[in-house]
Amino acid sequence: MMTRLLGFVLRDIARGRWVILYFGFFLVATEGLLYFTAGEAKTVVGLMNIVLMLIPLAALMFGTLHLHHSRDFIELMLSQPVKRFTIYSALYFGVVLPFLGAFVLGTAIPTAIHGMLTSPSVLSLLATGVALTLVFFAIAFVVAVKINDKAASMGMAFIIWLASAVLYDGLVLAVTVWYADYPLETATIAMVAANPIDLARIIVMLTFDYVALMGYTGAVFQNFFGEALGITVSALSLGLWTVIPFWIGARAFAKKDW
Repeated sequence: MMTRLLGFVLRDIARGRWVILYFGFFLVATEGLLYFTAGEAKTVVGLMNIVLMLIPLAALMFGTLHLHHSRDFIELMLSQPVKRFTIYSALYFGVVLPFLGAFVLGTAIPTAIHGMLTSPSVLSLLATGVALTLVFFAIAFVVAVKINDKAASMGMAFIIWLASAVLYDGLVLAVTVWYADYPLETATIAMVAANPIDLARIIVMLTFDYVALMGYTGAVFQNFFGEALGITVSALSLGLWTVIPFWIGARAFAKKDW
């Protein structure tokens, strides 16, 4: 049943053009950066900025909208002898997989043509892009399940993106400035772990040898954990950021009165 539901959702997503546009954007952006910038570091940093801003926004907006638009399908499936967790999982993976494929192919094809695909920085960028897609679609589903009104849930999704992608770094910087006389390494690591976008940034930047590129939080991670352990801790934290919202969303979906 899970396979049949997943196939139905995938076909529904394939009818739209958003995934094609998503793929085209990353293809053009990656090729443009590879063509106009000199050096792997500049290309990856440019792509990283795009990935960290666009993927969370697209996942939050489209994930929230998709679940609201699937209400008739959800009500139909709930009238059948199908477990709610199966329905929720099919809806989640049915929308996540096409966007994952669009991002990976749109980024991997140009980098493979230019002989950069197997470099550690590009592979870490692809991995973090995949992780951010999983994380923010999971968060989007939580928002859509918890908030019945579509406009309100879209607004909440945008606020979450604004807070995590734009405002959070300013908050971390303010805390480090206000309490500069105190040892903040452990507190800084905790604050970074509370934001998946910061975790993704650190994973990518730890593949470079230039500590100055990583900023304060990245330098703390490198000094505290070292390169390999820092990447591992960040990756495990991103894994938790995927599993916990998915679990919360699945429980809320199971209890929701549709």
